[in-house]
Amino acid sequence: MNPLTLWPAEARARIRGVLTDIDDTLTTEGAITPDALQALQRLRAAGLPVFAITGRPAGWSEAFALAWPVDAIVAENGAVALWRGASGELRRDYLQDAATRATNFARLQAAARHVLAELPHTHLATDSPGRETDIAIDHSEFAHLGEADIARVVQLMTSEGLNATVSSIHINGWIGEHDKLAGARWIVQSHLGRALDDELDHWVYVGDSTNDARMFGHFPHSVGVANVARFWQALAHKPRYVTQGERGAGFAEVADAVLAPRSGDAG
Repeated sequence: MNPLTLWPAEARARIRGVLTDIDDTLTTEGAITPDALQALQRLRAAGLPVFAITGRPAGWSEAFALAWPVDAIVAENGAVALWRGASGELRRDYLQDAATRATNFARLQAAARHVLAELPHTHLATDSPGRETDIAIDHSEFAHLGEADIARVVQLMTSEGLNATVSSIHINGWIGEHDKLAGARWIVQSHLGRALDDELDHWVYVGDSTNDARMFGHFPHSVGVANVARFWQALAHKPRYVTQGERGAGFAEVADAVLAPRSGDAG
């Protein structure tokens, strides 16, 4: 693991925006801590857009899209975007049209019933009522599943034609080609009018678990907060750098590293 202190100042100075996971990256034990919130505020004050990309549901994300100093939240692994409008109202957009979402919703509920029937000790995530385009099985938030059960849930989801990924707390399943990277491309294009892949050297991605692996591999500037160590061996692509602090404290370290060259402190 390369410590964040090895991230060169000249590379950090080129960063123009931040993409971040939420659970166990921005948040600590389910809540955003003052240091992480202040980090978001400092990034905004410096004019750097911040987009949070999460597996959490749209319903869960609504309050945070309004309250946190982020430009938008992309929920449900790339399927739903939420942001605060010019008049303070909640705005949202979907990657899939209404008819597709309705058809997929029925398939997703059938797949969830299959998982629960095959593994009766498993539980839907408590935030499931807010989900519109995916399903989630709890493995570490309020319930605990071992590695074998997690792997079995993933297998059952994929056998139903779903994409499946494992976050730090949930196993998510959905239908469609989207994922966190597709959601990041979508939100940067729709909100900034720019093609993310044309400017990868100007973005940093921050995450903590296996559902961040594709993002870690795609971005030349990728950072895992220290608790990524829990998933290190399972990561198909590992972050280039790792913070000293865990969760929100680690995110605050990333913000400090990005902002230091702008303040004249190379860090």
